[in-house]
Amino acid sequence: MGMEIERRFLVIGEVWRKLGKANEYHQGYLSVEPDRVVRVRIVGNHAWLTLKAKITDVSRHEFEYEIPKADAQTILATMCPMQVTKMRSRIEYAGHLWEVDEFSGVNQGLVLAEIELPSEQTPFEKPEWIGREVTADGRYSNAYLANHPYLTWSETN
Repeated sequence: MGMEIERRFLVIGEVWRKLGKANEYHQGYLSVEPDRVVRVRIVGNHAWLTLKAKITDVSRHEFEYEIPKADAQTILATMCPMQVTKMRSRIEYAGHLWEVDEFSGVNQGLVLAEIELPSEQTPFEKPEWIGREVTADGRYSNAYLANHPYLTWSETN
């Protein structure tokens, strides 16, 4: 069974930009429920269908299957009204891989970093460009952003 243990943080400053190569991600959601999500994602010439189900704020069941890119393009164009585009940089720091997502379009201005861990208790060192943790704040999930764009948030969101 697939499992994802991940923590999410706001990114501060610009130092991170010099540390990793960015790739464009385009993803859309076939289903967004409070405790489960079905997503299709395209990165370069590859595409995946992913199913996620919440266990805790940090842990989820995750099942991911590579699919033909042409299928993913059709699914995005015809079945996914909720979509997100972003540039993802992968940065190694203190023995862990950080993924920094700089969102574009209706989510422009938002930059998040994620770290996947082997357990919820795994200690890790934070780089200087890591800000406030937002793991438990569902507004910062890609699925939420696809339906509630960052540029539309107000102080009460």
